[in-house]
Amino acid sequence: MKEFAYRRAADVAGAVALLDADPGARFLGGGTNLVDLMKAGVESPERLIDIRELPLDGIGRTEEGGLQIGATVTNSDLAAHPEVRRRYPALTQAVLAGASGQLRNMATVGGNLLQRTRCGYFTDITQPCNKREPGSGCPAVEGEHRNAAVLGASHHCVAVHPSDMGVALAAYDAVVSYQTAEGAGELALSDFYLPVGDTPHRETALPSGALITAVTLPPAPVRSRYRKVRERASYAFAIGSVAAALEVRDGVVREVRLAYGAVASRPWRARTAEAVLRGAPADAGSFAAAADAELAAASPLTGNAYKVTLLRNLTIAVLTELAELAEPAGPTGHDQEGSAR
Repeated sequence: MKEFAYRRAADVAGAVALLDADPGARFLGGGTNLVDLMKAGVESPERLIDIRELPLDGIGRTEEGGLQIGATVTNSDLAAHPEVRRRYPALTQAVLAGASGQLRNMATVGGNLLQRTRCGYFTDITQPCNKREPGSGCPAVEGEHRNAAVLGASHHCVAVHPSDMGVALAAYDAVVSYQTAEGAGELALSDFYLPVGDTPHRETALPSGALITAVTLPPAPVRSRYRKVRERASYAFAIGSVAAALEVRDGVVREVRLAYGAVASRPWRARTAEAVLRGAPADAGSFAAAADAELAAASPLTGNAYKVTLLRNLTIAVLTELAELAEPAGPTGHDQEGSAR
């Protein structure tokens, strides 16, 4: 590993100022992704700015009835928080499906959003990779691409975003808050990740030198679920996942949120499927039609066409489960199940 300097930030303004003065530095949260990339030679920051001691580790209700989650909240604390378990069960399920307890104890919310792809060509510095070295090519297109993207990719990059948590946050319409030397700002998660296009090395819309400070969730949908498919029973990255929330009244879909994971360079909000479902009967036929409408835009490669069928079946299964559980919302307007399952 290349030698680096280390500083511990005392406050948010100080952390931002340190990075502003040293553009070659990187913020260090849990380090569960960054340190691995440093060991592999993919990342080589000149300085690490430790932000774990900043006062960004709280979870609390917003005035609008939502939830604000600090950027340094660990994944373990997020998954176990009573309000998250009760009101945002898909988020708890996604975090618990994402990694072992040891990793969840270290990984942070902000770091999870910024984790980089696990594509083997990206992490192998002996191979070309447009995400790591712009203009060098994407060998995955013709090479190993079983877990590559089927939606929103380009010939410049077919890597997928690895976050489980991000898929649930996408379905919940999360908003990311950040701080720069010029002041505070925020981005809807739907705008946070940039399309691949011909610049796959530009992954987020965060301004240069920005520090993520919080993630805010609006009031919870009625019911939600996260379902992940992986190639082995132990912890592994998804080959496909679905985060869904569904409200059904009198057998008709009144509201729906749907997001896919492991199929694009970012958590994929399935807005075409949502539009098909609103006002439609809450049955398997409608769920299949919605999935087909969303996946009509898929462009699989030779070795990953299975993902289209997998996502279709997963969509139908998760929405059917939610529809079978449908009942009127309680007086607070959210799911009355009591906790995540």
